Amino acid sequence: MRFSLKKQIFHVAVGVLTASALAGSAWADTALLNASYDVTREFYKNYNVAFAKYWKQTTGETLTINQSHGGSSKQARSVVDGLEADVITMNQANDIDLLAERGQLIPADWAKRFPNNSSPTASVTVILVHKGNPKNIRDWDDLARPGISVVIPNPKTSGNGRYTYLAAWGSVIKTGGDAVKAKALVHKIFAHVPVFDGGGRAATTTFAQRNIGDALVTFESEVPLILTEFGGDFEVVYPKWTVLAENPVSVVDKVVDRKKTRKQAEAYLTYLWSDEGQAIAVKSHLRPRTGKAQALFAKEFPKVKTFTVDEVFGGWQKAQKDHFNDGAAYDQILGVGKK
Repeated sequence: MRFSLKKQIFHVAVGVLTASALAGSAWADTALLNASYDVTREFYKNYNVAFAKYWKQTTGETLTINQSHGGSSKQARSVVDGLEADVITMNQANDIDLLAERGQLIPADWAKRFPNNSSPTASVTVILVHKGNPKNIRDWDDLARPGISVVIPNPKTSGNGRYTYLAAWGSVIKTGGDAVKAKALVHKIFAHVPVFDGGGRAATTTFAQRNIGDALVTFESEVPLILTEFGGDFEVVYPKWTVLAENPVSVVDKVVDRKKTRKQAEAYLTYLWSDEGQAIAVKSHLRPRTGKAQALFAKEFPKVKTFTVDEVFGGWQKAQKDHFNDGAAYDQILGVGKK
């Protein structure tokens, strides 16, 4: 089991493109490419099978749905640089904004095209610790204690890493602190990171496979996979406050118009809000967004106090500018940490 996960994570970490013919036919009428972040492989593998079946039954057309996975920002830049993705499915809006700003591949108001700001699923950022929680890690400030080593993917390349940074920062704001206190906490936490991996799955390898660190910060949706592969070696800690990680999606307009795949690509994304699409998301431990699915699966997810990036940081574009652009707060924190 451990070897299989290591092999799987390695392929994800290097951004290997996986293509699967999903409709049971050697020849497909149409092929779509979904460029996604690196911890959604299992979800979309299952979702693609269901959608291809639905599309075949509805239209008679056979679809091949190909997947490309990697660190979210790297994936977005790949699409801007020419990766022929029909759809992009990310874990934060600013990675999709990049397609509008740098590539003019989609309209600036892309998030208005689907419900929930075009986010069919969500997760929350949690802390994974070793069995028994030997370092008694209960909240974000515990990760800042001397002697604590925490594994976090690089916020410059990973949405997982950016959400970790914002979760810790926002927790200070939500408990009455100010930006000075928030920056101090984040500085201490990130000074304790032994290695900055490029994406969430690589960080999982570092923590769970290489046994580095006292804690791993990751998405709630990743925890069951880790526990399945590694048994009872770990347990999850829900901080008092954490960030709601919304997972937006978009058609890549210039690609689908050139390939004549707009109809299929739009249907592929729309189906994410269907009853079946939401149920498949829940099976991958992603939080559903439709009212019906939230009510149906309410017992599947612990209740936790969350805030959004819009609420605390003024939206992803402002968060990117203030915290993650070159020379912004994150770079300042790293500079302080190296002194």
